[in-house]
Amino acid sequence: MNLECGKLVEKAEKSVDNFRKTVKKCGICLILCAAMWITTTAEVHAEPEKEIKEPEGLYAQSAVLMDADSGRILFAKNGQEERAMASTTKIMTCILALENGNLDDTVTASARAASQPEVHLGVREGEQFQLRHLLYSLMLESHNDAAVVIAEHIGTSVEGFADMMNEKARQAGCTQTHFVTPNGLDASDEEGSHHTTAEDLARIMKYCIMDSPQKSVFLEITRTESYEFTNIDGSRGFSCNNHNAFLKMMEGALSGKTGFTGEAGYCYIGALQRDDRTFIVSLLACGWPNNKGYKWADTKKLMTYGIDFFHYQEVCRDVDTGTVPVQGGIPDGNRFNGTASVHTIAGQGEGSGTQTDGDESPEGVGKKILLRDDDEILVHVEKEESLDAPVSEGDPVGKIFYMLGDEVLFTRKIIADEAVEVRDYRWCLEKLGEIFFMRV
Repeated sequence: MNLECGKLVEKAEKSVDNFRKTVKKCGICLILCAAMWITTTAEVHAEPEKEIKEPEGLYAQSAVLMDADSGRILFAKNGQEERAMASTTKIMTCILALENGNLDDTVTASARAASQPEVHLGVREGEQFQLRHLLYSLMLESHNDAAVVIAEHIGTSVEGFADMMNEKARQAGCTQTHFVTPNGLDASDEEGSHHTTAEDLARIMKYCIMDSPQKSVFLEITRTESYEFTNIDGSRGFSCNNHNAFLKMMEGALSGKTGFTGEAGYCYIGALQRDDRTFIVSLLACGWPNNKGYKWADTKKLMTYGIDFFHYQEVCRDVDTGTVPVQGGIPDGNRFNGTASVHTIAGQGEGSGTQTDGDESPEGVGKKILLRDDDEILVHVEKEESLDAPVSEGDPVGKIFYMLGDEVLFTRKIIADEAVEVRDYRWCLEKLGEIFFMRV
């Protein structure tokens, strides 16, 4: 009997031992599976977002990508270096003619106009044209003689027209641009050489396509594929074809102008609209013969960078502006003893240097700006340390700064959300009277 019991106990112990080993193996497998799952999950969630890199390997010695709506520079390579700009000059000639002339005006070619070098329409001294026709000659074929005929008609002389060009450049925000000729041929006067910067050239294009009252006509002319016309008496006919190849390279291409001189090299200024975004690319010194294609490669690279990585983001997030102590004010809760303070709120938006006139949101809410996808908006609050009573509802208390690095994108006022009266002798007597009668 004892022997049988011993065998049964031994058999039971073996079963228990086998069960433990099985559980242990299963447990190890479960632990390994869990670890693998956690590792896989961690790898999935820990994978960093695709890094955004600025365009590299540009051929242009100076290049800019601009947001045409705000005028903000989104990318620049030597954007403020002064360089010759060749026939990109003609966007300024065109917009000034549209704003200061009549398209049906009759214009007469001078000897100076007729002597301009190639590329030229071949005007003859005394020959007459309609201003409208010469603008197509100017922008599609980049005819140098057409530019001089236009300049002498609008500004009385080439020099007078150059003065108009320089004044318009200043109005457009250009600070490093000097015009000498209406066609962009290399030239100098007593104030310096004919030059601009990639940033300033982009500002001029922004004016032409976004801000000028004649922007729609400018776009119509510069997007025309071909155009035919005659001189006034009909004795000679002319045909123009658009040499802005970019118009057929990317969806949404809006406008542009090529240029070349021996000093400037190949230049280009172009614009593209995609969805709710409009981009401008400015290129100076983008290769010399035989590298005409460099400007197109650079333009596509910069436009693609803008399209892929810049989108509108809301700038003015809600901010708790807290309270500000009020010296000499009635204490909070209308108590006899205690401190006085005023609750504040974010008020009206004030805009910034990056915005166009009239582009203010009344309360700042919903204000959007074109930013790179990895840009981080920082919020900086500046308030008065204290105020002196009385304080009226709506009184200014400080400002909220919405910033991208050191650049202020937008500001909003901080205002008092309530009034705080003065704690004067009369109020103290009235308060003491209230306390006395409450206790009686």
